Amino acid sequence: MVFLSNIIQGLAWVIGAVFNIYFFIVIGSAILSFVNPDPYNPIVRFLRNATEPIYRYIRYYMPFIVIGGFDLSPIVVIFAIKFLDFAIVQNLYHLASVMLQTAPH
Repeated sequence: MVFLSNIIQGLAWVIGAVFNIYFFIVIGSAILSFVNPDPYNPIVRFLRNATEPIYRYIRYYMPFIVIGGFDLSPIVVIFAIKFLDFAIVQNLYHLASVMLQTAPH
């Protein structure tokens, strides 16, 4: 039971790390949208390629998210990331701790 608990904790850590990395990618992309950087810069291209498909999906299903030329899709993505972090990662950590508490000694 301890082995399975450790696997679940490791999985929760990896998923949480992916959510955190993508959170900062979204933040970087949102900041770059204010300054109009060189579109041929590899960092700018990476940030746009990593975020634009999700932004496009949000804009398609929530067209009201663009208000007066101000795109709010990064905010929706940030809220979704934080919600998934609490809903998935924290529940996996809780499951692992419950498994440790109920394990026979």
